[in-house]
Amino acid sequence: MATRHDHGHTPAAWTAVLIILAGIFVGAFAVAVLNWVLFWIGVGLIVLGVIVGKVMQMMGLGKPPEEQPTAEEKAATVPDGDR
Repeated sequence: MATRHDHGHTPAAWTAVLIILAGIFVGAFAVAVLNWVLFWIGVGLIVLGVIVGKVMQMMGLGKPPEEQPTAEEKAATVPDGDR
């Protein structure tokens, strides 16, 4: 049984990761130079990255949700000894 694992290679995921990484770099630089205003800007970028990624996913640029198995399909996969 071959399943496809794309691990979120979508525009929404890539955009979120890039914005979050920028926030991490800004925050790390701010700690190194002891600039707390810049640190909080980095934290804000991280939060912004999460929000942008979620909005893009809801716009259809993310991975579509996987279909959930029905109750009959779930029951068929449980061994008889576990029922």
